[in-house]
Amino acid sequence: MATQITNYQCPACTGPLHFDAQSGKLSCDYCGSVFEVQEIEALYADNLQAAEAAGATVNEQSAEGTWDFSQDGGWDDAGMKSYSCPSCGAELICDATTAATSCPYCGNPTVVPAQFHGLLRPDYILPFKQSKEDAVRALRSYYKGKPLLPRAFADNNHIEEVKGVYVPFWLFGGRVEADMTFNATRVHVHRHSNETVTETQHFQLHRVGTVDFDRIPADASSKMPDALMDAIEPFDYSECKKFSTAYMPGFLAERYDMASDDVRERADKRAMSTASSMVAGTAGAGYSSCTVAGQKLRLSRGKVKYALLPVWMLSTRYAGKNYIFAMNGQTGKFIGDLPISKGRALAWFAGIAAPVAAAIAVALQFFG
Repeated sequence: MATQITNYQCPACTGPLHFDAQSGKLSCDYCGSVFEVQEIEALYADNLQAAEAAGATVNEQSAEGTWDFSQDGGWDDAGMKSYSCPSCGAELICDATTAATSCPYCGNPTVVPAQFHGLLRPDYILPFKQSKEDAVRALRSYYKGKPLLPRAFADNNHIEEVKGVYVPFWLFGGRVEADMTFNATRVHVHRHSNETVTETQHFQLHRVGTVDFDRIPADASSKMPDALMDAIEPFDYSECKKFSTAYMPGFLAERYDMASDDVRERADKRAMSTASSMVAGTAGAGYSSCTVAGQKLRLSRGKVKYALLPVWMLSTRYAGKNYIFAMNGQTGKFIGDLPISKGRALAWFAGIAAPVAAAIAVALQFFG
């Protein structure tokens, strides 16, 4: 039975290869050899095709109720999959959506090509440009300038996990036609020797515009926090590559578990809101105030693309609570939640309250 998974080994010494974010090439962990992505992609084309075909066959059998643990294609009753590492033969237990991981025994990066079979195959992949070291440095920098952060968290913090993940995203295209009206005012103040006259002019404005959208992202993994994925945007899609698993060694990857229809509403709302804001931005110039009086927005949906985008996920634990951080694996944009020291918060607010209270007391004495 053909293996369902494959790993990328160095042609020079058979050591494990990993994709290097800095060079954009595949590097050997042992002998230091460096290879172009296209070179390794061509070398492993037959292996990947065989693994993809084997995985597709087992998936079809599983869908029909056949449970196969005979070699490397098993399912269990918790929605997990069992594979056999091509390098050391160890059993790998993965989530049903896992597409790239590494063997916990020999450390070899492994890819599951069947997760990208047929309609599951992404249109694009955006390679990592930020390294693991970059992510750790970004977290340390993120601590700085946070006056309410507990000192023990920053001083004694130990990062429990740092992992680079190719997160599945749907990229939506479309067009919004906007027809909007606004109530605006223009205020003029005239000063004379003995009086000040304020003149307010009222206007009704009408704006019509069309906004085209391309590649509005919405993450397609139920495991990823939507708020974090939205916060690390934007990505530069001009650097997207035609999909290839050769960019994956050394990183984790998931195939989507949420169809495009499951997340389309998020993209629709984002397109409508952005179009409304852009058209409104053309109406306020030269006026003292400008408010929306009415709007009609019509959305025409466009093409949908499937892409894997690079994200560094970091986690740590403090005072019995988990804290999750995310970094854009292309741009380095960093986001996450931090704990707040109650003592520092009280001292900070007390420092603000004291001068205010003193100012009020002086005012009361003055106006008696």
